[in-house]
Formats: sequence, structure tokens, C-alpha cells
Amino acid sequence: MIRISQLKMAVDHKPEQLKEKIAKELRISVKQIQSYEIIKRSVDARKKPIKYVYQINVKVDQEKKIQSRSRHNNVMLTEPVEYCFPESGQNKLKERPVIIGSGPAGLFCGYMLAKHGYCPLILERGDEASLRRKKVNHFWRTGVLDESSNVQFGEGGAGTFSDGKLNTLVKDPFGRNKEVLKIFVEAGAPPSILYEQRPHLGTDLLIQIVQNLRSQIEEMGGEFRFRSQVTDLLLQDGNVKAIEINKNEILSCHVVILAIGHSARDTLSMLCKKPLDMEAKSFAVGVRIEHSQEMITEDQYGINAPEVLGPASYKLTHKLINNRGIYSFCMCPGGYVVDASSQKGLLAVNGMSYHDRKSPNANSALVVTVSPADYRSFHEDGVRPAMDGVSFQRHLERAAWQSAGGKVPVQLFGDFKSNKRSTGLGNISPCIMGKYELSNVRELLPSMIGESITEGVLAFGKKIKGFDRPDALISGIESRTSSPVKIKRNDRMESSVKGLYPCGEGAGYAGGITSAAMDGIRAAEAVCKKYMKF
Repeated sequence: MIRISQLKMAVDHKPEQLKEKIAKELRISVKQIQSYEIIKRSVDARKKPIKYVYQINVKVDQEKKIQSRSRHNNVMLTEPVEYCFPESGQNKLKERPVIIGSGPAGLFCGYMLAKHGYCPLILERGDEASLRRKKVNHFWRTGVLDESSNVQFGEGGAGTFSDGKLNTLVKDPFGRNKEVLKIFVEAGAPPSILYEQRPHLGTDLLIQIVQNLRSQIEEMGGEFRFRSQVTDLLLQDGNVKAIEINKNEILSCHVVILAIGHSARDTLSMLCKKPLDMEAKSFAVGVRIEHSQEMITEDQYGINAPEVLGPASYKLTHKLINNRGIYSFCMCPGGYVVDASSQKGLLAVNGMSYHDRKSPNANSALVVTVSPADYRSFHEDGVRPAMDGVSFQRHLERAAWQSAGGKVPVQLFGDFKSNKRSTGLGNISPCIMGKYELSNVRELLPSMIGESITEGVLAFGKKIKGFDRPDALISGIESRTSSPVKIKRNDRMESSVKGLYPCGEGAGYAGGITSAAMDGIRAAEAVCKKYMKF
């Protein structure tokens, strides 16, 4: 196989023009191209006109000869990595494996185990996706929260109500990333996610896709149970013996994949009472910021940008004078800020887009990393230090809820700088799912974080024109960027409690849909390497 990198094309090119360009680059005729596959397509907007930049694998005869006569160093031989699930181990399973959680880690672990004959049982505390969507929409309209089925909990996990980004920075020598994307496509995702530099699905597509994944898992022998929260873990001699469901059912099991999300605080509290090796970890907190999407797109792509490019995104970082870093996170082009609360009396926000990204606003989180040393003062008596980050999150979220009576607190950036309550809007109207109220978001944050966000927005204004405009909208609190807890595991993916396999975001090993899905696959591989099919 020959790989061509840095192949540039006009954004409005036709498929036959791409094939002609490939032939020209390899100095062969179009007829000699047996097949080609787009590996990656990115956008180069540094100079106008804007170009697509391709990385392409090409199949031809006499590959070595053709590659050797290339005039450029962007043409090389390559051997594509194909994902391979491991052979089964020799230990016999007494019961089928149980997966706790149906977010990306749980779903993809379940998919792989079911595909290879392990008949997993997947337990989910929330509702199936279509009913969950109704519960979430009802909450946004009325403020009435179902603490078991909301933006954080339910089929598909927290990522279902997000922009649905599928890019990841995880190194992938085994082909798990591509396998995740292929499985998504088989479940109804657009094939373009296989090569787009920043693939995304959007909430509307994700809701259907996770239901399709469930159907596939069930057809392969898996089983789902919704409204089934694991409320206790029963041990014997340091091994998993059984789990308690909804405080009234005991289910015998010896292999449990713990794929809880980053917001399953009650489950983490229960686990803290077990002889389980856990620790507090660094995570990031901050706010959401909204701008006109038209402003962002014009800055990134120029005036009258080609419509095929869609709304532009951005990724920003800045080193602060206090030597910390501030960065944009989970940027949602044409998206919405959402009330992502999962506990009564506490309020957290997140970002979400539909697949078409048609909202007039762009939003992203602006967050600062905090370490256990930063939030140690929020330690609660009688609680393990591993939960200190959770205590800090609760403190912020309680203040946010109280500041606007349970509505999302919103503040103009100009007022945020001055630390005063906003009383009116500028030229940007909030695109928020859920009720909101003008407030003073700055006073909810520790001074270090408030000062960092102000400095960061002003610095980002030098990178994107208008980013620091006074009527940009700040909303809070963005506290659920990742898990504040890590459940330690060995190189076989097993925790200090034998038979318990922590994986995904809630266990502290992922940060996004794709990385969580890949970690779920790793957990399935670990179970397979040890046990025979059920």
C-alpha cells in the first residue's frame, strides 16, 4: 500500500479530480489506481483560498517501484493496522460478565464481549435513549429533574448530550480507534467520520446510534436492564462475589466491568467503603462562553467562506501569569449551552450540538486545571481523600444553583471582568437548553479561577477577533470536564478488588467518547484474555 500525505485540494473539488491528483502525484495513469482510501481530511485555512489536506492510502501494482520514483517525500509505503481481538483464556466463567454503565465504555465493552460469545449483562441506572431524551427535554422546560435519567445518566452516557466529537489524542498502535469509528458507522453514523480530522455526530444522531448499538449487542447475545442502579458491591476474600441492584436484588457475578460515568458520585462513595485503591486526580473547572457563530467562522475562514466547510471551530490555549494553563474544551460550533445537572440543588453546565450545527451561537468551556493540592481544603470529615475533588465540584455547583434559583446563571464578559451582576444583554442572545437568569458568575468561582478566566479571554481576544467582546456570554459552572477520581488498575485492567475492571471516564482513564470507547474495548480484551466464552 502507498500512502500519500499533504495532498491539497480545493474544498469544492469533485471525486474524479481527487483521483486525478493522486495519479499525478504518483506519476501514473488513473487506470493504474486499483483503489484508494481517505485516511484523514483536514482543513488548511492559514492561506486563502482554503484547502482540504488529504492523507490517502492507494493500492496499485508495483508499489515499491512507483514509490521509489516519487519526487516528493510525502509518498511512502505503509502497512495498514487491522484491529485484532485476542484469543480466549483458559479460566471458566461461572456467570456471564456484568457491565455497570451504558456510556461509550460500557457499550463498546459490551459490543466486543457479545460479538465474541460472552453474553454480557449491561446494567444502566437511567432510561433507554428515546425515553431519556423526553426526560431531559422535560427538565429543560420545567426544571423538574429525574436524578437517575438526565444529561449525565442514561443510555449512551453523558456524551449523548454533547457535540458528539469523535477525535482523540490517544496513541493507537492496535487499531482500536479505527475500530470504534467503524462500529459507529455500522450503527448508522456517516462514513465521513472515518477520515474527518474533527469528526462529530451531534445529539440527534447519537440518540439513534446508541439504540442501534444496543440492538446489535442484543442480537449477539447481550442483555440490557435499565433503571437498574448498582447500589452495593459484595466481596469475598478480596474478590467480587455479587452486586446489589436498586437496594433490593442480589445478583451473583465474578466479573464486573465498572464503566460508570464521571458523575456517578453515589457509586464512587459506595466504592470508597470497599478495599479499593482509589485516589483524587487533577481535573479542570471553569465556565462556558458564547459568541456569534458567524463571528467565529468569519475569523477562522474569512468572509463568504465556502458553505461546505460548515461552522468553524477553534481550540485555544494560553499560559497564565500564575504559570497555570487555561484552554478551551468541548467547543460546540452552532451549539447550545445545556443545563447538565444530575443532582437536585446542584447545577452544572455543558455544551451540545445537533448534527447540523445550526444554532446562531458558538460555545466552548474555558477551564483551568485544578490538582488535589488546590481542593484539599474541601475535604469532608469521615470521607476518603479520594472524594475531595467531588466535594469541590459540589461546592461550586451548589453556589451556581443558589445564585439563580436553580436556573443557569449567565453574565456578560464585561461584567465578569468587573465582578458585578449583569442586568441586561448585548448583541448576543443566549442559546441555552434550560432556564437561565442574569447573575454574577464571577463570584461563584475561587479568585484564582476567576482571574485566570479573565486573563485567558483577553489573551484569546488577540487570537480570535472579538473573542473578548464585552457582551460575550459567560455561564456556569463547567465542573464535569472529567472524573475527579481515579480507580487504580494493573496492566491486566483489574483493580485491587479481583474481578473488578474499572474503565472509561468515571474510573479516570478516558476523556471523551472515543477514548472511553477504546478503553471499554481494552476491558473486553482483558476479560477475554483471562476467561473462556460464557
